Amino acid sequence: MEASAQNSEEIAARKSDLRRRYRQERALLNPSSSGPSSFSWSHILHADEVASQSAIASYLSYGDEPTTIDINQAILAAGKALLLPRMLADKDLEWVAWNGDLKQLHQVSKNLWEPQGPAVAAENIGAVIVPALHINRAGYRLGQGGGSYDRALARTDAWKIGLIYPGELTSEDLPIEPHDQRLNAAATPALIVRFK
Repeated sequence: MEASAQNSEEIAARKSDLRRRYRQERALLNPSSSGPSSFSWSHILHADEVASQSAIASYLSYGDEPTTIDINQAILAAGKALLLPRMLADKDLEWVAWNGDLKQLHQVSKNLWEPQGPAVAAENIGAVIVPALHINRAGYRLGQGGGSYDRALARTDAWKIGLIYPGELTSEDLPIEPHDQRLNAAATPALIVRFK
């Protein structure tokens, strides 16, 4: 086996171990209980890098992910274009405008809903709100493991900010692969950390 292939397998295994650990830690937060469910990330809409944009990509959170309900509503209330991801057959993502109408959503699985309609070109996106399990202080995130966001983020120069709970911005080294995309910032319910 070539060294690069072996190294790639080791990185994938390390990422898998970290995902398992971070999911367990997040489950202990129990975001559906009275504590973290009151968290809000809507303050990111006041960041200059987001407030100045006319088209913002977000996502529909589910399970114990940081909620995007208030963010998405605020984007629409501000008269900005809200774009949501739609998964393609090859596990890549494209962005589709959504006006908040639930009838425009298609249920893909028990927890996953996607918008219907034409895709929006990636170069028209000004900011992207990104899900993450953990983000390190260099701006790299550990996501759910499909690589879909990294492929989509590679095609846009938009300002990228990941949503995490308190304690999920880490000094721990995260395994990085060549395709992993760096974020510009991370947001907890209390603050925004910009990466240089």
